[in-house]
Amino acid sequence: MLLPLVVFLFFVALVMGTYVAITQLPRIMAEREMRQRLEDVAPLTADTAGKADVQALVREATKGPAPLQRLIERSGVKTTPSGIMMKSAAIGVAAVFAATLATQYAVGWFAAGLFGLASPFLWLKYRASRRLKRFEEQFPEALDLLSRAIRAGHAFQTAMGMVADEMPDPVGPEFKKAFDQQNFGLPLKEALNQLAERVPLLDVRFFVTAVTIQRETGGNLAEILDNLAHVVRERFKILRQVRVHTAHGRFTGYVLLALPAFLAVALSWINPEFMSPLFHERMGQTMLIGGLVLQTIGFFWIRQVIKIEV
Repeated sequence: MLLPLVVFLFFVALVMGTYVAITQLPRIMAEREMRQRLEDVAPLTADTAGKADVQALVREATKGPAPLQRLIERSGVKTTPSGIMMKSAAIGVAAVFAATLATQYAVGWFAAGLFGLASPFLWLKYRASRRLKRFEEQFPEALDLLSRAIRAGHAFQTAMGMVADEMPDPVGPEFKKAFDQQNFGLPLKEALNQLAERVPLLDVRFFVTAVTIQRETGGNLAEILDNLAHVVRERFKILRQVRVHTAHGRFTGYVLLALPAFLAVALSWINPEFMSPLFHERMGQTMLIGGLVLQTIGFFWIRQVIKIEV
């Protein structure tokens, strides 16, 4: 039992070490070469050192797989792709070790390791989903603030800065990123497009498209933003009505998912001999795996049935 665990730990360390070396070593070597060239040209004074620190902060971008990096940005968690992968490996090893102490079946070890490896990514996905929902709820207020600032005579960029300062997370920080990007020289259109990439919501794409078209063709931007805020609020009303009408289907899905597990625990406590073959016989284990697969398919099927796009 100890030998497979040691081999697993060795290969995990080997894979993670190779990944860190591939992703971080070229950047470290490039930074060292650039620093050496700058020192050869002129020694760093206090003023130039401060500017170098500011430029490093502006240009710094976390390296890693693009989908994972986008997921981290959407979740708002202060971490890096390499950190998430290290946590995933550590939790996976801990889960396998705990499973070896709790059960003697390799299927349980595999399931525990798989869940441990996936748990950091599932947590990030959950945080990103919650953050997008909060952004969607706060977005109409941000549009109203933009509209009022423009009517008061402020430029659109200044209005974005006001939204960044006055709105809470996540709207404020996201607008702050776009505001800082266009302040540091990025064209406003590109800054807004990056905002739409970081926040993949239909309302944000509408906002970016409306602002881009208005800057190219002209028009009353304040009125456009007011209309967009009204449309977003009306859509929220419809979505809440849809949730009320689909509450029965969602509750049915949760009950059907929890009922077999509840019955299995109850019968194991009432009559352990009756449930023992289900866990110890090969036929029973096959039935358990098939039941889990069918339960998962049914749960997602019900979610798709009651899912209504508005």
